[in-house]
Amino acid sequence: MKQELDALVIGAGVAGLYELHQLRGDGLKVLAVDTATGVGGTWYWNRYPGAKFDSESYIYQYLFDEKLYKDWTWSERFPSQPEIERWLNYVADRLDLKKDIRFSTTVTEATYDEARGRWTVRTDKGDEFDTQFLIGCTGMLSAPLENRFPGQATFTGRIVHTGRYPKGGLDLEGKRVGVIGIGATGIQVIQTIAPLVGEMKVFVRTPQYVLPMKNPKYGPDQEHWYKDRFAELKQNLPRSFTGFEYDFEHKWADLTPAQRREVLEDIHADGSLKLWLASFAEMFFDEAVSEEISQFVREKMIARLKDPKLIDILVPKKGDYGFGTHRVPLELNYLEVYLQDNVEAVNVRDNPIKEIVPEGVKLEDGTVHKLDVIIMAVGFDAGSGSMSRIDITGRDGMKLKDEWAKDIRTTLGMQKFGFPNLFMTGAPLAPSAALCNMTTCLQQQTEWIADCIRHLNRAGLTVIEPTAEGEDAWVKHHDETANATLIAKTNSWYTGSNVPGKPRRVLSYTGGVGTYRAKCAEIADAGYTGFAMS
Repeated sequence: MKQELDALVIGAGVAGLYELHQLRGDGLKVLAVDTATGVGGTWYWNRYPGAKFDSESYIYQYLFDEKLYKDWTWSERFPSQPEIERWLNYVADRLDLKKDIRFSTTVTEATYDEARGRWTVRTDKGDEFDTQFLIGCTGMLSAPLENRFPGQATFTGRIVHTGRYPKGGLDLEGKRVGVIGIGATGIQVIQTIAPLVGEMKVFVRTPQYVLPMKNPKYGPDQEHWYKDRFAELKQNLPRSFTGFEYDFEHKWADLTPAQRREVLEDIHADGSLKLWLASFAEMFFDEAVSEEISQFVREKMIARLKDPKLIDILVPKKGDYGFGTHRVPLELNYLEVYLQDNVEAVNVRDNPIKEIVPEGVKLEDGTVHKLDVIIMAVGFDAGSGSMSRIDITGRDGMKLKDEWAKDIRTTLGMQKFGFPNLFMTGAPLAPSAALCNMTTCLQQQTEWIADCIRHLNRAGLTVIEPTAEGEDAWVKHHDETANATLIAKTNSWYTGSNVPGKPRRVLSYTGGVGTYRAKCAEIADAGYTGFAMS
């Protein structure tokens, strides 16, 4: 039986929960669906060992309700996944959202009916929804790249992707464990399981710049300190460059070499992402500045590793890529793990993984590393992947996955030409695709979407879609901004280069969170310029 809705929200994570709350508060008939058995989105699925925030807990929060903010207390600066999942359940329960969420349900297809101006949406459970608005809150990193190597199905041990780690965990004690990938996720896994496993092989292709995390426990003094700052955070976070509480405050040219070094040392000692997000913005544009800051980070890593072989495998070299042009991981004694007798870094840059064989991982030169468990921290089809995996058909038979296979394009990262009444959060060409404290950006996007729907309803309109010219203008602005940075010159998931055949484009808007927010507001205030409404 078909169920009629005003809006269907796909996803019950940070964005989906808040979108559901807003639209329901406006009196709309709205439902959310999620593949998971509970709320949380990213923080439901990423339950691998060591999963935790690397945004400070008190800024990774909803800021639309002061009491909701203050009635939850964090245990530490960078909490772990179980605590984060509890927080999102607290939010869902406090706002009584679960009664309007259908769990264990996956949207499989959505088709737009141009004559009626509505979407027909189907799920794997046989549900059929007739909805005016379809809102994809599916997450920017929620389409795991699970089948990366030939032969995975032949492995006689256990193989898991970090983004689909089993809810009950795995027994790793005394086991021979291989970890493939040393991005932010791989690093969290490696540093956490090293003391438990019998033997660990870490397969390293691309060395990473890492920053040490300082993670103090919070008591009453710290709790009062951050809760008393609610009004300040609510005002400042959405207007900063990256949605964090800190912002770029130094100019490279204004300081002497000694002063620059002093700033870098001071910020490095903060134990956060501040060196990346609030030191010198010039590192993203000027290759000389990028190299000097990169060398500073390399020196810090080399001093901890000491072993020349490990340094060669684990520390980026001059000319590889610059600090900050890839996602920067925070770590807790990660480098020291490689000094343990039971841990080996396997260099697969020039001798890549050829296939998975029944007994383990086989390299190009024929070497086989025998393993009991393989943990794949090999990343995601970022930004576009989660929506592309749904069979979405817009006007004139246009398929979203086909359009994005040709070119990664959106308008504001929230709508797509050819797909009326389809909204998205965390999609390409918005800061939330990568370069933002996610709650800051997802709140802004869901609020813009709710305001847009409110505007349509007040005006007696039923359909909104970007114009071709409006989309062209946004893509042009996005590209001009992104291509001025060193990020555009680097191969990483930031440019989609981790997915074979994916069109290359910087996925995230690089003009800054505050600038993006202002541009979105300007478009709305002008009556949604660049959009067609009827």
